[in-house]
Amino acid sequence: MEMVSSSKQKIDFLNLMVAELQNQNPLEPMDNQQMAAQLAQFTQLELTENMNTSIQSMNESMAKLNMSFQGAMLVAEFDYAKSLLGKNVTFYSNEHEQSVTGKVTKVSIDHKSGKAMLNIDGKVQYPNGDMSDDKSFSVDVYALTEIL
Repeated sequence: MEMVSSSKQKIDFLNLMVAELQNQNPLEPMDNQQMAAQLAQFTQLELTENMNTSIQSMNESMAKLNMSFQGAMLVAEFDYAKSLLGKNVTFYSNEHEQSVTGKVTKVSIDHKSGKAMLNIDGKVQYPNGDMSDDKSFSVDVYALTEIL
C-alpha cells in the first residue's frame, strides 16, 4: 500500500467536496451540518498528524541532547579519574571484607559499562594482623570512600 501525504489527502478531499457540491441535486442540497462535520474531522486529522510530527521531532532532539549529555558526563568522569593518578585513596573491598588504602596507578575505561576504572595498588591486612604484599585492584571511580 502506497503512503499518501496529508497535503495530497487534503487536496483530494477538497476536490471530492467540490465535485459533490457541483453535482448535487438543487432540490435536495447537501446538508450544511454534514459538510461542516466532515471538514472538522479532516482538520482534526491534520492537526493530529502535525502534532505527531512535532512529538517525533522533539523525541529525536531529546535523544540527541541525552547522547550529548552522556558523552559530556563520561568525559568529566574520566577527567576526574585521571586527576587521581598517583594519589592515595581508600575503598571497600568486598572480596577481602575490609577497607583498602592504596595508590592509583592507572585509569582505564570498562568496555562493557563505559565507566572509568582505577587500578589501585594496595595492601590487605590478614586476620593475624600481617599485611599482604601489594595487590592490584580494579575499582570503579564511584567506589572510593576517601581520597588522601
